[in-house]
Amino acid sequence: MIQSVVIVGGGTAGWMTATYLRATFGSRISVTLVESKNVPTIGVGEATFSTIRHFFAYLGLQEHEWMPECSATYKLGIRFENWREQGHYFYHPFERPRMIDRFPITDWWLRLRRTGRFDDDCFVIPALCEHKSSPRHLSGETFEQRGWGGDQATAGGTTTEQRTQFPYAYHFDAAMLAKYLSRYGTDRGVHHVLDNVTDVVLDSRGWISHVTTAEHGELHGDLFIDCTGFRGVLLNKKMGEPFQSYQETLPNDSAVALRVPQDIATQGLRPVTTATAQEAGWIWTIPLFSRHGTGYVYASDYITPDQAERTLREFVGPAADGLEANHIKMRIGRTRNAWVKNCVGIGLSAGFVEPLESTGIFFIQNGVEQLVKHFPDKRWDDALRDSYNGHMARMMDGVREFLALHYYAAGRRDNQYWKDTKTRPLPDGLAERIEQWKVKLPDSESVFPYFHGFEPYSYQIMLLGLGGVPLQAPPALGAIDESAAERELELVGQEGRKLVTELPSQYEYFAHLRGLTQA
Repeated sequence: MIQSVVIVGGGTAGWMTATYLRATFGSRISVTLVESKNVPTIGVGEATFSTIRHFFAYLGLQEHEWMPECSATYKLGIRFENWREQGHYFYHPFERPRMIDRFPITDWWLRLRRTGRFDDDCFVIPALCEHKSSPRHLSGETFEQRGWGGDQATAGGTTTEQRTQFPYAYHFDAAMLAKYLSRYGTDRGVHHVLDNVTDVVLDSRGWISHVTTAEHGELHGDLFIDCTGFRGVLLNKKMGEPFQSYQETLPNDSAVALRVPQDIATQGLRPVTTATAQEAGWIWTIPLFSRHGTGYVYASDYITPDQAERTLREFVGPAADGLEANHIKMRIGRTRNAWVKNCVGIGLSAGFVEPLESTGIFFIQNGVEQLVKHFPDKRWDDALRDSYNGHMARMMDGVREFLALHYYAAGRRDNQYWKDTKTRPLPDGLAERIEQWKVKLPDSESVFPYFHGFEPYSYQIMLLGLGGVPLQAPPALGAIDESAAERELELVGQEGRKLVTELPSQYEYFAHLRGLTQA
């Protein structure tokens, strides 16, 4: 039996890992987390997938407990601006498409060519995003929509086991969440060591024996988890595991971020992450209760850090005056194997595929969930390690493919950066899939075949919204009565209009949750 786990590095990755392991194994396995006083968290992972709710449910945390302490808000999807052309936008919502006569509503929209936006015609959530609505009533009840399964968080579920789509995720301050989870973890027995790791010591087999700290001496363990971010102190530097870059297909390697104060009582809270295309990348806008997290993700081959910062400040406007910019160099790709001998990388040390679809927190969550499923005993079975490495590698490779599609399929071609996105090498198999999608929208048989967090409908939405790949409806629809599809498209609009009259705004909901207003 493995008796002890040592986690090197704190932040979101370290504390999500520590608390999940403690919730799973209790006191049967000791968990020690050592983190430096001097290494700040990067904090770009402030937006999430809807699957993150299962992590909080597994820990037994309730939204009214953790969200106010982490400046958290709801996220109903992503709003993509200017990816097709200036002034154009569309939503990628957490909402599976409805089926009509065995075909998704997106196929019918292509056939009928409605005059509005496809997302507004086919999904309800875009209406809520436009009106800055909360997905919950002031009573706490979640609005219900067919096919979503209602508010049924399963405490024992993981990201690979969900059968229903939940209509929202979260925005939160990553540093605040790490602090919240550190209190939660230490209250439940996680041994927290605040100290600098000065050495990582290997035994005669090349396995980690212990880490040496400046003030607390040696910390011994059976399993060591590397949560040291892009530095990869254990997995890359000490264990020598090579890093495999995705730069050839995903050139954005840098970011500059600002923490922008907002008057949310006046401006409201848009329940989406906004990704606004720029000359050499895109700018994220993440609305928190206390501020906006805003940053420019860019390719350093096309602009300098100073140019990127200037562009970001101009985008934000006068509110950016006097704010300190945080420049980040991103390592895009994955470590060849996330688990080597008795060392596992979770978070940025294992891999990162730029923040375009909010996958950073998702990688952490899936990494620790799969670690529990593959958890070793003293035999250290190679098959468990190989299975874990295969799952993590395929997951990250799948996300790489999905993000590469964003750039290739974007209609924008107004400068060299955007022209180059159409000629960059595509991941193996993607070019063939795109040819198939031109005549038949993506389905479970034609997308990346392994779990990577994105369902076929997400591919459909990106192709329909980005506008750079010609698409056509299945010819079979021409021989099927269209009346049911017409009715369903009309019903989507009716339901959206009804919901925005019934639901409070995001600001109203969270002000109520914090006791700032009367019900």
